[in-house]
Amino acid sequence: MRKSGKLKLHFKRHAGLAVCLAALLMAGMAQAQVDQARAETAAAASADMRQQLQALLPQSRLVGQGRLTYWGLQIYDARLLAAPGFNTALLASQPFALELAYLRDFSNRDIAERSITEMRRASSISEVKAKAWVADMLRVLPNVKKGDQLTGLHRPGVGASFFVNGQASGEILDAEFAQLFFGIWLSPKTSEPQLRSALLAGAP
Repeated sequence: MRKSGKLKLHFKRHAGLAVCLAALLMAGMAQAQVDQARAETAAAASADMRQQLQALLPQSRLVGQGRLTYWGLQIYDARLLAAPGFNTALLASQPFALELAYLRDFSNRDIAERSITEMRRASSISEVKAKAWVADMLRVLPNVKKGDQLTGLHRPGVGASFFVNGQASGEILDAEFAQLFFGIWLSPKTSEPQLRSALLAGAP
């Protein structure tokens, strides 16, 4: 009887171990499926963004790129994409895309409020308009984490479309907003002239 009891306990222990291993295996398989689904979604989103960029920017090319640092802190890497014939003197009337690959975490409110501050370097913006534009940016821009990529697409006379990690996140249909927003990087009145020069390095 003692041997029988020990055998039962032995089998129970091994049965419990088997159940635990099976549960872990199932959880691993489920996580792998989730990761695969996320990768497929990201790939589809990136393809969709490329299609939209190609539609507005046929034969787009890299105009220039640079990194923003502030007091020694690395903020993001920036790239400017435009079609052949891009001219810095005609920014408001040309389509282009600006990509920001973030190297630090930021809240969308920090991004929106800082954007308004920088936009005011080029033009006077009323408090009413500033609040409306902050609300617009909070609507289309999420909090960003290190490694996230934000792409802004300038649509002349229409506004701006935004993509986060290749997925459309919204648009702001206001040509004045778009001109001032992209002017943060490309206007002669930018607070980062070295970055502007790097972004426009390949433009006439």
